[in-house]
Amino acid sequence: MANALKKTEPNKLLMPKATAVWLIENTALTFAQIADFTDLTEIEVEALANEEIGRGLVGRNPVDHNELTKEELERCEKDPQASLKMSKSDLPAVKTRSKGPRYTPVSKRGDKPDAIAYILKHNPEITDAQITKLVGTTKPTINNVRDRTHPNISNIKPRHPADLGLCSYVEYETAVEKGLRAQGKDPETVKAQRLAEQQKKIEEETAPAEPQSQSGTGGFDFSNFLGDSMNINDDE
Repeated sequence: MANALKKTEPNKLLMPKATAVWLIENTALTFAQIADFTDLTEIEVEALANEEIGRGLVGRNPVDHNELTKEELERCEKDPQASLKMSKSDLPAVKTRSKGPRYTPVSKRGDKPDAIAYILKHNPEITDAQITKLVGTTKPTINNVRDRTHPNISNIKPRHPADLGLCSYVEYETAVEKGLRAQGKDPETVKAQRLAEQQKKIEEETAPAEPQSQSGTGGFDFSNFLGDSMNINDDE
């Protein structure tokens, strides 16, 4: 179903996951529709719905924040194949600098090693040059995380740079696709494979444990009684 939902324009939601949580809790939209609108994957949306990720995350109403109209929401609730269209803002577009390193607030600079670790682990096709632009870091820092020589290596936990507010999901996906094409790989094929692997992993983690086979004794431990019996025979 995800392929049937065609994106009409880049997504610019301020808080994609919080928006997804609100849509999950307050609408009849499908996971595919929510994923399409928030630029998340269906697996991420399903994980949010099951509270496997984002536990405690407060939902953000896109209607109240003029990112979506009530009429558009109702239209797509009636048609599972329809794609939500973001409301057009009257505010001028934010100008971004085309050159120079990305500015990162002081409060988020400590998150950069976590973002680097996530990229190195999950998307090795992204080059160091791309990482420096996405995260706003330096190549020596990237090498320190990769070689595990970073001074804070014991506390580094891989976290998505978009979740940390260091870049947008659109920028991240663009970097992934660029890196895969540079390796001569088809981005869509690779993404489909990874999605299938993630789904399989989630199914394995959530599958109920198989009951242990029981013997004719019903699993009861007779070792204590056997021990007493053996002692009695020895006394005789």
